[in-house]
Amino acid sequence: MKAAAIGPTTPARTPPAAVAGQETELAGVIGDNLRRFRKQRGWSLEQFGRLAKVSRAMLGQIELSRSVPTITVLWKIARALDVPISALLNRDMQEGPRTIAAGQARIVSSPSGWLRSQALFTPDMAGKVEFYESTLDAWASEAAEPHPQGSRANLVVCQGQLELLIEQKRYPLSAGDAICFAADLPRSYRNPGPTETRFYLVMAYAEPRYRPLPPV
Repeated sequence: MKAAAIGPTTPARTPPAAVAGQETELAGVIGDNLRRFRKQRGWSLEQFGRLAKVSRAMLGQIELSRSVPTITVLWKIARALDVPISALLNRDMQEGPRTIAAGQARIVSSPSGWLRSQALFTPDMAGKVEFYESTLDAWASEAAEPHPQGSRANLVVCQGQLELLIEQKRYPLSAGDAICFAADLPRSYRNPGPTETRFYLVMAYAEPRYRPLPPV
């Protein structure tokens, strides 16, 4: 997600302490997964950079676990690989029930820090469904990149107000309201109120497909 033109009247908040505490581990997980997916497809960093519209230097830093990408860059990478974000965020696959303890969920933030999302899903859901608890600051607006083709979303507001803008049409939502929509379209989220908005977002993905490399 990238910052839109409209934002809070107060300075952006510092991301939660949980983000800083997990940063090193998260960098390693994302870097390992990116390298594995890229090599599986036989792409060089330069080739993949053209496809994802991310610089070769930045991709190199991510693969070396020297940088944690913003949610915007993470989405560009996931879209180019045709995998859900969950496939980049999780290290291992494990059979049977798994518990995500409070405070242990991975957190991703928009570049502005106004929108923060906890990934409340386990690795076995990668490539199928993602479940997020998201918080949007008062008066903030954030734009979201389209997900892979065929993706669907179900959003439920549990606190505050939210305006969802899809293809120039605005959908106002209050606590308790739900909306289902195609997630492969550009969209934006806006909090029109003076308090935080909290909402749950479920993403369902179509079958992943490798994208062809762009011409040199």
